[in-house]
Amino acid sequence: MGEQQPAKKKKTTKAANAPRGGSPAKPAAPESRLALVRRARRINRELAELYPYAHPELDFRNPFELLVATVLSAQTTDLRVNQTTPDLFTVYPTPEDMAEANPEELEQIIRPTGFFRAKAKSLIGLSTALRDRFGGEVPGRLEDLVTLPGVGRKTANVVLGNAFGVPGITVDTHFGRLVRRWKWTAEEDPEKVEAVVCDLFPKSEWTMLSHRIIFHGRRVCHSRKPACGACPLAPLCPSYGEGETDPEKARKLLKYELAGLPGQRLSPPPDYPGRPAPPLGAA
Repeated sequence: MGEQQPAKKKKTTKAANAPRGGSPAKPAAPESRLALVRRARRINRELAELYPYAHPELDFRNPFELLVATVLSAQTTDLRVNQTTPDLFTVYPTPEDMAEANPEELEQIIRPTGFFRAKAKSLIGLSTALRDRFGGEVPGRLEDLVTLPGVGRKTANVVLGNAFGVPGITVDTHFGRLVRRWKWTAEEDPEKVEAVVCDLFPKSEWTMLSHRIIFHGRRVCHSRKPACGACPLAPLCPSYGEGETDPEKARKLLKYELAGLPGQRLSPPPDYPGRPAPPLGAA
C-alpha cells in the first residue's frame, strides 16, 4: 500500500459542507510506519469534524444500565435496545432486582432484541455477580468486568469509556471493517485489532475514536455497499471504489442523520446538539 502524495493541503471538510469525494491519489510507494500513523490520525481528525456530536448510541443513566444495554445490543440495533430498556429498567432497576428476576418474565421483556434466552441468562448471571462480588456496583476495572457472565473486552471497554471515563477501544463489526479497509491492520481477531489501533493513537483519543469510526461505519462505510462517492475520507482511503462512487447514487446510501433521518437514541445525552447534522452534501 502506498502513501498518498502530499499535494497542497486542503481545508478539512466540515460536516455541514459538501464532501470532497473523488478518487484518492494512486499510491507511489509502500507506506512507512510514520506515514501510516500520520494518515490514521488525519482520518481521526476528519471524522472529528464530520461527527462532532459522536456519542454512544445506547440510552443509559448509570453504569449498570449501560452494561445491560451493551449486552443486549449483540446481534441487534441500538435503536431496538433503546426501545426495550425503558420497560426493562422499570421492572429491574438495580442488579439486586435483576438477580432475582424470573427468567421467563425477563425473557419476555427482552425478546425484541433477539437471542433472548441466552441474553436473559447473561443478565441474571452478571447481576448476581455484581450483587454478590461487587456490592451491587459495576466495577471500574477491565479485569473485573470481563469476569462477569456475557461480558467481553468490547462490552467492558464500552462501559469503561462511557460510564467511567477510562479510555478504551471498542472493536465491534463496524470498527473492524473500517480499520481493515483503511489498511491500519489486516488482523481479524478483535483483541489484535485493538492492540494495533491503540498503538496508533494517544490513549486520550481511544474512546472518541471508537465512537467516530462506528458512526462512520453505520452511516457511510457500510458492509455491503459503502457510499464511497459521498465519503469525505475518500482521498485518504486505500479501499476507495469498493462501493458506489457516483456522488448522487452514493448519497442515497447514507443513513441516519446524514440522510436526514433520526438517529438511534431515544433519550439523547445532555451534550447532544438540539438538531442533527445536515446530510452530507447539504448546503
